[in-house]
Formats: sequence, C-alpha cells, structure tokens
Amino acid sequence: MKKALLLVSILLISVVSTACINNLAVQELNNKAMSYMEKGDYRGAIERLKSSLDLDESVFETHYNLAIAYTKAEDYAHAIESYTNALKINPNFADAYYSLAVCEENLAKDLISGIVKIDENGTIRLLTPAEIEEANEKSDNKKTKLSDADKAMVVELLNRAIEDYKTYLEKNPSAHDKKEVEDKIEKLNEMILNYSDVNEVSQ
Repeated sequence: MKKALLLVSILLISVVSTACINNLAVQELNNKAMSYMEKGDYRGAIERLKSSLDLDESVFETHYNLAIAYTKAEDYAHAIESYTNALKINPNFADAYYSLAVCEENLAKDLISGIVKIDENGTIRLLTPAEIEEANEKSDNKKTKLSDADKAMVVELLNRAIEDYKTYLEKNPSAHDKKEVEDKIEKLNEMILNYSDVNEVSQ
C-alpha cells in the first residue's frame, strides 16, 4: 500500500547562527534533532524539536523540521499542525505548502483505510496495531466502513490538499514537478467527485 508521500521535496532546514537565533540552546536542540533524523529516530527528533519550541516558538525552521519529523513518523495530524504553524511565520515558503498537502492527502487515505479514526471529540487518533488487527478480524477483509464524520473529514482534507498544492504552484511557478502536482490535483478532484465510492479508493 503505497502512499503519495514524496519526500524528495520535504527537506530539513538547518538552523544557522544568525541574529534571529540568539538562543544557543535552541540551535543546539535543532542540531541534535537533525542528528536523530539522519539516524531515522524520528521520535527522538520530535522530542528535541518540541523542547526547542518550548524555549522559542518564533523559529520557522524548528516548526518546519518538527513537521518533517512527524511526516516521516507518519503522524500526519501532528505534521499538519506543525506545517500550519511554520507557515504562520513564513507564509511564502512554497515547499511547506507542498509538504502540507502531502500530509493532508495521506491523512485522508489513512482515514479511508481505517488506520486512523475520529473520536467523539473530533480528534484524529492513530489506531494501535492491536486495534487495527481487531478491526481487520471483525471486517473479515471487507472494506472499512466510514462514519459520516470520517467521510466529511476525508472530503475536507482532500479539498485542503488541493488548495495547498495549488498554493505551492502559485508560489513556485517554475516548479520542476509542476505537471506531477497538476496530475495529483486532478486525481484528488476525482476522488471527491466519486465520493460515494470512497471506500473503494485504493491506497
């Protein structure tokens, strides 16, 4: 089951020593997080980056790198929140819109496949491996039945992904992957148009 996650343009941004980064502890935590990321320890990176934000929430690179760590850990709900926070600081960074759209698309697909659920408070929750196994046993390999709340969230996420892909192209008109992104937008529009068949969408 392949997801649409294209990490080629989802790159870490180094926090360099500049006038805007006057806290050495923030820089040290960010550098340590990058070291964890390079080793594939995304949870370790997430913890360092969260600690960095506790010290200074104004650093774009910290929010962006936290979003990347969540993306690589396939925790798309938290990644979306972190990309959104990064874009509040730097709304002109085109790659962040692309990465945000990828996460919105993947979270919608996770809802469709039953890997995540929306709880009674409207919070998106990743199922544990035991819960996924239990759900698979109950369904006898049938397609996951989506609740109305799940369906509404899938449509919302797909629409947001389309808008963020479009923003990425607007902010990066000479993007090397322009045709590929336009094709993705078309496919997402088809998913929405055929929403009555949402349970049939393959990963």
